[in-house]
Amino acid sequence: MNKLIVILGPTSSGKSALAIKLAKKFKGEIISADSRQVYKGMDIGTGKITKRQQKLVPHHLLDVISPKRQLTVADYKRLLKRAIAQIRRKGKLPFLVGGSAFYIYAVIDDWKIPEIKPNLKLRKQLEGKSTQQLFQMLKKLDPRRAQTIDRHNPRRLIRALEITKATGQPVPYYTYQTYYPYDLLILGIKKGPQELKKLIKQRLENRLRAGMVAEVKRLKRQGLSFKRLESFGLEYRLIAEYLQGKLNYDEMVAKLKTAIWRFSKRQMTWFKRDRRIKWIKNQKQAEKLTKAYLSTKA
Repeated sequence: MNKLIVILGPTSSGKSALAIKLAKKFKGEIISADSRQVYKGMDIGTGKITKRQQKLVPHHLLDVISPKRQLTVADYKRLLKRAIAQIRRKGKLPFLVGGSAFYIYAVIDDWKIPEIKPNLKLRKQLEGKSTQQLFQMLKKLDPRRAQTIDRHNPRRLIRALEITKATGQPVPYYTYQTYYPYDLLILGIKKGPQELKKLIKQRLENRLRAGMVAEVKRLKRQGLSFKRLESFGLEYRLIAEYLQGKLNYDEMVAKLKTAIWRFSKRQMTWFKRDRRIKWIKNQKQAEKLTKAYLSTKA
């Protein structure tokens, strides 16, 4: 059976909760498609599901590596293929769940990610530039990648430039292909703009109450530099700036709401291009599509 169900959508749309319900109903296991949930100790800031939720359905590719190290997309792709094979050996159905479009499409469309080693000389040159300068360089060399990258994340900007300069070609991006390595059902969770803004606000407030700032303080005590924390983007970048006194608390929260909303729009920029996605509004629609999909031969 070569079947793979993908559940994607913008941040705060309810992907994890839906995935758990579907995986329980259809005898599946879940693989995280989140570029930050692979790191140990980054729980609240990444929206990682709780240990209690993980007991409901087996999860894969959570807490894979120390945040002091770096996991590339190529690394993730290898680990994911291994996880899919493990799930299938048990006779279970793999669910790939998350919002990191670059990771998702690298797998389902079998992108050939260049195995580019770090160029320390180039990195040293680029690290002296502002994120705005890095973004403008990427926009010139690879305008398609610039459309979807986090323009405030120096780590990702530098890596994209590193690959582009080493290969002389743009970083792989989403294209339609005639061959796919999996028999796919791609479910996309659809939310209206106002509803999504409300969900983002509620989720952020819940995470702040749950101790997200304390989590970043703990990571700092464990040896992560502010520079490394900022490289993870969004919550970690802005909380790190708050802890350094660059922002007050209210400024941090306001900037976070705006940054997460903009991130959700970048996610949808990727997803809207893919005509394979079946957009759903509720669990009932997801179950109906899953049942029909599983009734067909792989």
